[in-house]
Amino acid sequence: MSKTLLEQLPSIVAAGKRQAAAILESLEGRNRVSLQTRELVIPSKDTKVADLFRASRQVNDPGSLALDQLNRLIYGDNLLAMAALLAGDETTPSLRGKIDLIYIDPPFDSKADYRTKITLPGTTIDQKPTVMEQFAYSDTWAEGSASYLAMITPRLVLMRELLSERGSIYVHLDWHVASYVRIALDDIFGKEHFLNEVIWTYFGFKRSTARNFPRKHDNILLYSKSRDHYWKTVYRPHSPDYLKRFKPDEHGRLFRGDVNPTGGGTRRIYLDNVPGDIVPSFWDDIPPVNPVANERVDYGTQKPEKLLERMISASCPEEGLVADFFIGSGTTAAVAERLGRRWIGTDLGKPAVMIARKRLIDQDAQPFLYQAIGDYQVEQARSTLGRSFRIGDLARVVLHLYGAVPLPEEENIAGNLGQVPGHKTLVMADSPSRLTTASTLRRAQQQRDTVMGGFDKVVVLGWNFAASIGQDITALNDDRLEVLVIPPDLLDRLKKKGSLEKLAGDVRFSSLQYLQAHVSSRKIVADSEELRITLDNYVLLSPEAINLDESNRAALQKVMNAEPLALIEYWAIDPNYDGEVFRSVWQDYRGNIESDCDPLRVITEGVLTSPRVDGPRCICVRAVDVFGFESEVVMNGVEVTM
Repeated sequence: MSKTLLEQLPSIVAAGKRQAAAILESLEGRNRVSLQTRELVIPSKDTKVADLFRASRQVNDPGSLALDQLNRLIYGDNLLAMAALLAGDETTPSLRGKIDLIYIDPPFDSKADYRTKITLPGTTIDQKPTVMEQFAYSDTWAEGSASYLAMITPRLVLMRELLSERGSIYVHLDWHVASYVRIALDDIFGKEHFLNEVIWTYFGFKRSTARNFPRKHDNILLYSKSRDHYWKTVYRPHSPDYLKRFKPDEHGRLFRGDVNPTGGGTRRIYLDNVPGDIVPSFWDDIPPVNPVANERVDYGTQKPEKLLERMISASCPEEGLVADFFIGSGTTAAVAERLGRRWIGTDLGKPAVMIARKRLIDQDAQPFLYQAIGDYQVEQARSTLGRSFRIGDLARVVLHLYGAVPLPEEENIAGNLGQVPGHKTLVMADSPSRLTTASTLRRAQQQRDTVMGGFDKVVVLGWNFAASIGQDITALNDDRLEVLVIPPDLLDRLKKKGSLEKLAGDVRFSSLQYLQAHVSSRKIVADSEELRITLDNYVLLSPEAINLDESNRAALQKVMNAEPLALIEYWAIDPNYDGEVFRSVWQDYRGNIESDCDPLRVITEGVLTSPRVDGPRCICVRAVDVFGFESEVVMNGVEVTM
């Protein structure tokens, strides 16, 4: 007889705690997880303000960046992100015991199949989540609630490590798993640190045909790290029933009389001395996000800002740090920003991270870092193939899935070369721990011409690419060289399928996306410069590599052919790129109707004012398309134009 979920729970929690313990033990080793800063976002609708920030903080000097004081938006698996935050690095110290409030709104195990609807000029694309993104917003778990609990348990353990002694955690759930997660939380935080269960009740359409009472509430479990947790009582406007207790005095001030505990009759309590009703654990005064509300960003599980405002006000001091490891639409970061708290947000869904980034830019937030998991594929390989795996092991997996057979060992010292059976085609699987660059391509050309007497063609399979790779491929002008992208979720898919044989034939290696842009003009205007940068073209990653059905793929191909720049979701400019940290001082994005009143397109020419620089500039343009794929153009030696 199979065990019930309740019977499985102790072993699930124990396994999750062992997994977290292994991560904690590895934090000091060579293989510790790190974060890669992809962008320093300096939101400003006035580029002069952004440039003043650059000057005042000396952000042109990478060594002077106070990275540990900047807010962070992190793309990637939150388990790896938390491991990186706990480990710290040379620029940002460990955050163990430093976070004052954690709020998480993890998937509810509802078995819902969330899809991303992307509205483009003339059509709407219905994209299924990638396997990698299903973790963030698909709620579909291989073994139901058991695998859901196995996912959440080690993450809760790491969250406890990150909490300060005054810290608290709010875990937002619903009826699906709230009772089971509470048992796990009791084990991890201790029953004595359970503070409350908040019931958030909301209105909505109720079906008269339902054979049950309509479910119209969520459960928010509140735990503290210690007995010394921070708390500030929060109030809401007085209820009508409470106001009925008051009457006017001889001067018209509202008061009520209470029995004086020291004797002597009654004392007067005036309404204007009472800040409001103390908020209880039943929250019926915060509605869901209205369809026409200013804060709405069209994200399926978006929570109202008032909900987060109440939690942050109660449980995070004004100088404190708030974290949300399932940040979704970015509500936690947006509210923390508005309330003057520092924040960290992570998500594995590309749509979520993009929505959050746009929302913060639109809010004119303080500068923040956009980061990603460094060597993400290596970390995933350790998870899938074991901590002792070698890069060559992963190369053989990639070659097998492409349909290539490894070359003999004497010709294949690194283990990353293969041949397509029946063809004179050499295949090189590049390492996930480094960028595929122009020198990689030249090395591949040399191997094509010399290894085993030479091949007719070489295919380079890469994980991570240099910003200039599109320009490099064009400059080589070699029709016997092909560069393809290894699916970023390949290892997640391998883990889900369980074997190479089950995955073989189901993996598509796609052509590389790339952006084309140029500097229209660079003019001296008094003590500053006016820069004009124009987008010319965008070539999307192969549509076959995107999780679409045939009709949606055809609709996408039509837009690609007719208006490729309509696929750009967001683009940014760094007018003084140093080759290391991309500092975005100018941004535009779809939905920013202040720029051109067109919610479906970005403007294709960016105009910004920057402090005067003597000599040539290095300008970098970064773009993110509607599917979350990034590309860059680096323009060196840009001179002043007349």
